[in-house]
Amino acid sequence: MTGKETYQKLYDNIGSVIKGQPEAIRKLLAAFFSGGHILLEDVPGTGKTTLAKALAKSIEAQYHRIQFTPDLLPSDILGVSIFDPATQTFNFHQGPVFTNILLADEINRASPRTQSALLEAMGEAQVSIDGKMLQLNEMFFVIATQNPIEFHGTYPLPEAQMDRFAMRFKLGFIEADNEVLILSEQNKQHPVETLMPCINHEEVLNLKQSLHKIRVSDELKRYIVDIIRATRNVKGVQHGASPRASLALIKTAQALAMFDGKEFISPDHIQELASTVIAHRIVLDPEAQFSGVSSEDIVTEALDNTPVPI
Repeated sequence: MTGKETYQKLYDNIGSVIKGQPEAIRKLLAAFFSGGHILLEDVPGTGKTTLAKALAKSIEAQYHRIQFTPDLLPSDILGVSIFDPATQTFNFHQGPVFTNILLADEINRASPRTQSALLEAMGEAQVSIDGKMLQLNEMFFVIATQNPIEFHGTYPLPEAQMDRFAMRFKLGFIEADNEVLILSEQNKQHPVETLMPCINHEEVLNLKQSLHKIRVSDELKRYIVDIIRATRNVKGVQHGASPRASLALIKTAQALAMFDGKEFISPDHIQELASTVIAHRIVLDPEAQFSGVSSEDIVTEALDNTPVPI
């Protein structure tokens, strides 16, 4: 089975539960197979939890959900060593971070210290506990969420931590016909509860490894770098996108090319993902924010002003 066929199988399986969200599923899988993590910034009830569950069930993966609250401690995420009087030793009890798919719900409600514990695990794929380094699962993937309309009792993620996410995007509201279909399908039971795996772990890992075979020309590497650099030299921008954005854009574009059955990425793949990968890494000054400029506007301007290689 080719990479395109495996992707389509997984895409269709998730799409049987997540109605009217083809772009979101495509972006989710691009981040997953490229080894990145995603931040879903959306209002409650749009299907963020269902999306995470559908992915986990489709690949028969371990799934954990953490509800972030102000009193959540790093040990609640990473795990804790507990003394056993019988053996006179400390036994480590793994936290929910030792899983495949982790849903970090309302991540901006936890303290900065707790946020940092998770974001370090995301960045390094390992955690340090009691002086020992423990590796996380090779399929470790974080879907973090935050509510953009509620700020009371929240701790906004610092810019350096936002940079840890490969993508940020929204699900948004779906069309009326799809919303009616959801009401009909969930009349008796939620369809995600009966969702069956469609690919196995070996197929997932093979797809991840085959990503490196997707070619990226020197011209497109320069195109990506020029787009990223263009975000740093705009009036109203305090900090533009980092080199980490370039790496994330290449890897996720490779995933899209593989999904499309291509052996190389094209400018279209880069343009499709540019805003999703770059916008959340840009820091605007107060004057630009008050004037209504968004980081997405900056990315659009960078794309418009950067010549596309032929």
